[in-house]
Amino acid sequence: MSFTLSQPEFPQHADAGGGLHVPADAGVSKWVFGDTYTTKLTGQLTKGSLGLVEASVPPGGGPVPHTHAHEDEIFYLLSGELEFLSGERIFTAHPGDVVFIPRTVHHRFRNVGVRPASMLFMYTPGGAEGIFIEGGDEPEPGKAAQLWGPERLPQLADLLVKYGIEAVPEP
Repeated sequence: MSFTLSQPEFPQHADAGGGLHVPADAGVSKWVFGDTYTTKLTGQLTKGSLGLVEASVPPGGGPVPHTHAHEDEIFYLLSGELEFLSGERIFTAHPGDVVFIPRTVHHRFRNVGVRPASMLFMYTPGGAEGIFIEGGDEPEPGKAAQLWGPERLPQLADLLVKYGIEAVPEP
């Protein structure tokens, strides 16, 4: 038996002033690096100003170290604990912590705990969130996202170039 999980569409218009309302169940969810990322706002919707993603990161989850050529990235941890790499610095972020990563600084986050972590992260300007929509796996109801290793990166090579993202070695 198989199920098709349809994703709610992004809002098309919100109000005459250009504001947007994204309901809690709206966005596009994808599995990436073993995490579940739900893109809530895209650069296209915000006229390039930002992209907003909600993340659920299971133990062991998180991306490989990487850089963004064109965007700054801001993380806001909602629950759990995540180990961050920012340049040469490694630290643990806790609920309520904010982490700002300027463009071109190599970084990653990893759930080294025993419980899932959740966070919001933003790209400014928006656009890089498109890699999740284009390159992520479709979620399967009743299953957990599979962890990705570095072997998955060659499959994403064209998208990494398109979005100005470069995987870098762990220092």
